[in-house]
Amino acid sequence: MSAQPVITSPSAATERAATSALAASVIFRWRGLEPYTQSFDAMRAFTETRTAETPDEIWLVEHPPVFTLGLAGDPAHLLNPNSNIPLVKVDRGGQITYHGPGQVVAYLLLDLRRRKLMVRELVHRIEAGVIETLASYNLATERKDRAPGIYVAPTPSQPAQQSHAGAKIAALGLKIRNGCSYHGVSLNVKMDLQPFLSINPCGYAGLETVDMATLGVTAEWNDVAQTLAENLTHHIGGHRSTAAQPQNGVAV
Repeated sequence: MSAQPVITSPSAATERAATSALAASVIFRWRGLEPYTQSFDAMRAFTETRTAETPDEIWLVEHPPVFTLGLAGDPAHLLNPNSNIPLVKVDRGGQITYHGPGQVVAYLLLDLRRRKLMVRELVHRIEAGVIETLASYNLATERKDRAPGIYVAPTPSQPAQQSHAGAKIAALGLKIRNGCSYHGVSLNVKMDLQPFLSINPCGYAGLETVDMATLGVTAEWNDVAQTLAENLTHHIGGHRSTAAQPQNGVAV
């Protein structure tokens, strides 16, 4: 007896196609220079109100100087409590870090269930996106076990990189709520690195923090942000949506 053909209704096929397209699409939001607390509040509100039909987004932001301390972070890692730089306690994982002008911050607002991603796999893919971004500027970087983020790899043929081998150039921290992620990754492009000396970066005493400019890269913030967002989108298995709308007066 021959098997009976499985007949799929056009409406079911259309629904699956729409779901697949929604899962793949990512909207870029260029939010520009924005106070950290404004981004933080907006991320939580977006995640709280999103539905199964809400497209995923990547927000590209630059912050005025601010220290942020993770949910289980130890305030003792702020070595200079009397600093003029504010400290904001947040709900991401990880310890303390610094955000400031000249740093690209990419917030990943993703429905992990829809993308069938576990948190550890998401972290791995974010790190891969950062490594690929830096490789496009001829910088060799690597992961470290049990220390999320991206670090300068030993490169004997490149003196500027070799002298900063092991330094951290990108930091990562996430929060998962109702199967969706927010917070994300920060990449140091060209910034004042002095505030990092006032903290144990990500809880590691004596850890050097570096930026792309120190390693000899001349690159504009917008160019790095665009490259990073595209690589992150590729590694999470998506594509940039054409449905992006202007935000804060900036076309995306």
